[in-house]
Amino acid sequence: MRVTTRTTYWLEYAWLDTNVEPDVAVEVADGRITAVRTEVPVPPPGAEVLRGLTLPGLANAHSHAFHRALRGTVQVGSGTFWTWRELMYSFADRLTPETYHALARAVYAEMALAGVSCVGEFHYVHHAPGGTPYADPNAMGEALIAAAADAGIRISLLDTAYLSSGFGEPPNGHQLRFSDGSAEAWAERCSVLKERGHARIGAAIHSVRAVPAGQLATVAGWAEERRAPLHVHLSEQTAENDACLAAHGRTPTRLLADHGVLGPRTTGVHNTHLTDEDIALLGGSGTGTCMCPTTERDLADGIGPAVALQRAGSPLSLGSDSHAVIDLLEEARAMELNERLRTRTRGHWTAAALLRAASADGHAALGWDDAGAIETGMLADLTTIALDSVRTAGPLPRLGAETAVFAATAADVRHTVVGGRHVVRDGAHTLVPDVPQALARAVEALRA
Repeated sequence: MRVTTRTTYWLEYAWLDTNVEPDVAVEVADGRITAVRTEVPVPPPGAEVLRGLTLPGLANAHSHAFHRALRGTVQVGSGTFWTWRELMYSFADRLTPETYHALARAVYAEMALAGVSCVGEFHYVHHAPGGTPYADPNAMGEALIAAAADAGIRISLLDTAYLSSGFGEPPNGHQLRFSDGSAEAWAERCSVLKERGHARIGAAIHSVRAVPAGQLATVAGWAEERRAPLHVHLSEQTAENDACLAAHGRTPTRLLADHGVLGPRTTGVHNTHLTDEDIALLGGSGTGTCMCPTTERDLADGIGPAVALQRAGSPLSLGSDSHAVIDLLEEARAMELNERLRTRTRGHWTAAALLRAASADGHAALGWDDAGAIETGMLADLTTIALDSVRTAGPLPRLGAETAVFAATAADVRHTVVGGRHVVRDGAHTLVPDVPQALARAVEALRA
């Protein structure tokens, strides 16, 4: 006999997509919202009280969990994206399924503390160093799926095809553990991965330099057959654009379009250095754009044309990527502020539009169309921001969305609820008792 689990949350203030409402009761059964009632001035008997401003759970649409081990280390000295990449490889070389699980569990717990209820993990460290498959060929992916469960959040595992070090070049020594040898072998391996309640399986093309043009359609076809999300690093660096033009006589975006990669379930990550034709191709096909401002500025990548992309028809989502910081509010704020610096004008997006990029549109990019809004029938994922911290005290509650985006940080997250389960309560993780210690131990294990 199936037992239904019911909970009522009483929200002091709630962002209901277009405005902030006080005194909102949200009824939950089996992880989904069954009713949203406004004008409930007193918490119902037995209700869990969330004081502050409650938003839908945030979606971190682009993550490389092991990059969290680089924080601080890669900020020493100068260099370029390409010198940063060499240090990143050195950490990737040391990962095992066990150390990756420990690190990802801590990283995903840090995300939960920042209000993230779902992560898109762009996963390409598939095999042992040297490229030998583990006894379970998906041991590394399974470690990430288990880590998300242990940290109490959802995951879209974006299993990544990574077959080449450059146009026509075989993988280098570091990249051998990323490669399955061919797109067909990649598809065979990741077809074994199974979805479960907290986990969905998607696909990724690492980049046009890492998947030969003749094999792009295989990856796109795999995702299309399963109606799964498909992500791709796109035009993050001008050097990639130049190499693609030299090899194929066209931009990376045009190359993807010509091989059937673009479309409404596809998301280009970064989309930084685009031509007008590229923007039209992405927008016209409904291909999404995932901006990762804190990483893009940390790596000196540049500022992507997010406004033009959205106007052309490309939905925007946000990711913390290399985890220089994990703060989706900062990603939302940075997208607007970057554009202000570039154009010297203000107000390119409303606070509501930026919150949608961090929630509903991010979930949609990850294949979770049933998350990202406080509405009946949606997954019961909630994030509560304090309105009485030194950063957020003072503004009128009806300006809560503006306060959240332009003043609050991850440190102001009081509660995170995922599927009706209270994962972060009063700023403390309920499943991982000491997240800083878990992070320190996991990172130290990779340095040893």
